[in-house]
Amino acid sequence: MRARIREKREVAKGTLLVTFDLLGEEVDFTPGQYFFVTLPDVGHRDDKGLRRHITVVTSPSDKGVLGFATRMRESAFKRTLDELPVGADVEVEPPKGSFALPEDPSRPLVFVAGGIGITVFRSMLRYIREEGLPYRVTLIFSNRDRESTAFLDELRALEQELPGFRLVLTMTQDPGWAGETRKIDSRFFRDYLGEGVDENTFLVAGPPAMVEGVQQALDEAGVEEENVIAERYSGY
Repeated sequence: MRARIREKREVAKGTLLVTFDLLGEEVDFTPGQYFFVTLPDVGHRDDKGLRRHITVVTSPSDKGVLGFATRMRESAFKRTLDELPVGADVEVEPPKGSFALPEDPSRPLVFVAGGIGITVFRSMLRYIREEGLPYRVTLIFSNRDRESTAFLDELRALEQELPGFRLVLTMTQDPGWAGETRKIDSRFFRDYLGEGVDENTFLVAGPPAMVEGVQQALDEAGVEEENVIAERYSGY
């Protein structure tokens, strides 16, 4: 399906948000899914090519639009993405994937994101807000520092306007940060969620090592495996 770059903007140091106009087409998807993008060849090539699958960062409520946010690197795909202007045409495919917002809003959710893993939760939170859904969500978001934290101001604003949403930030390498600085472990979960940790459903997204560490911490905190849904982002 042909699409056109509608917007490009930096949402944190080294992180680019790109949205695509579907040119009159609409696609139905569930927050949490990913889609394939194929960029035109502008001269940058490597073994991985110019087609990638990336998590949707926009909401299903944004009709006729798909978007993603990505850390910029030196791959041919990202160098091409950096050079393409607003208005350039690309090819996209309808979203797919099983990582999704649970259908039952009665059980509290805990989103745990590391770095660029926030993209999937931005899609979910925007959808919850736009549809007025009664989910109760705690987002635990770990980053090195504020300048590399994608959507930081947007998430803070969302906490003020979205009932049932709590934002917990931890900056592990930011000397000027006055808030939480710990890495996420079992004590971290107990401190912020209390003794009834296993009464929540956990959705975890981030780099593989971070996700594995969080899963181990949740196990140590007494959370049953069936209450944890995880998605690993290896990057490219």
